[in-house]
Amino acid sequence: METIQQLFVQLSHRLDQQIIGQPQLIERLLIALLADGHLLVEGAPGLAKTRAIRLLGEHLEGSFHRIQFTPDLLPADLTGTEIYRPQQGVFEFQQGPLFHNLVLADEINRAPAKVQSALLEAMAERQITVGQTTYTLAEPFLVMATQNPIEQEGTYPLPEAQLDRFLLHVNVSYPAEKAERQILQLARREAAQPSVEPNTQSISRAQLKQARNAVLDVYLADNLESYLLQIILASREPQRYGDDLAGWIQYGASPRATIALDRCARSRAWLLGRDYVTPEDIQQLAFDVLRHRVLLSYEAEAEGVSVDRLVGELIARIPVP
Repeated sequence: METIQQLFVQLSHRLDQQIIGQPQLIERLLIALLADGHLLVEGAPGLAKTRAIRLLGEHLEGSFHRIQFTPDLLPADLTGTEIYRPQQGVFEFQQGPLFHNLVLADEINRAPAKVQSALLEAMAERQITVGQTTYTLAEPFLVMATQNPIEQEGTYPLPEAQLDRFLLHVNVSYPAEKAERQILQLARREAAQPSVEPNTQSISRAQLKQARNAVLDVYLADNLESYLLQIILASREPQRYGDDLAGWIQYGASPRATIALDRCARSRAWLLGRDYVTPEDIQQLAFDVLRHRVLLSYEAEAEGVSVDRLVGELIARIPVP
């Protein structure tokens, strides 16, 4: 009998075969699922962002829905609304797309602030309030929001306080030449044989809950816990690791970053078949955990310094246990 860990390893392999050239996106998506968080994905169009979460939904027990964010979107378009039924003389609540298990918020920065806040409230509280009634969202509930870095005209950038609600901020880049060739071959096969065989290896809600509990049992040594904390604290007190870093940061990461890095490091170790966390797990995920939580100073931006460069400097200067 297959273990829960083997089921998720096989799921990762199947997604790798269907989504070519984006192993990091697949890994981060599974980490967010296991860590019970949400992720923000930034990348140019056509890089399989929608395909990734849609295919994940096909392998999980639950429903998937895609929302295209536009400037004319209203909060009720996400949460749902009360509809009057004249035959019965009563109002009936019509559920919105947020009542699905996997939600793709496509181009989240194209919707105004009220719509963004309605989504982020549902992400944080796992519930929706309409009028005087509160509705609890079904488990699992995972939101993958996307941003297009190319076009910034007519967009509404997410405030830093709202960005902090996302577990991870993942940058997606173009695939290499070899992967691009495999994508072309896969597209030809799917065009010639569009029918998809029914999935018989769906992961149930109970199995997902069991996997999440197993992730929490992954061992994190005390010295590695201190190392993790030093990385987060260094984003608030960078002068401890060099005067040149002191002027780069305006605001450091919040305690949510500490919790996120802990849960994500355990999830990555578990996905790789280990029952313990290594320094590499923490280092690999520090970039995605801190990318949207650290606010750079004007001086750093003027010098062309990115958050990734800052995190790389911190990791290089903090002693590894």
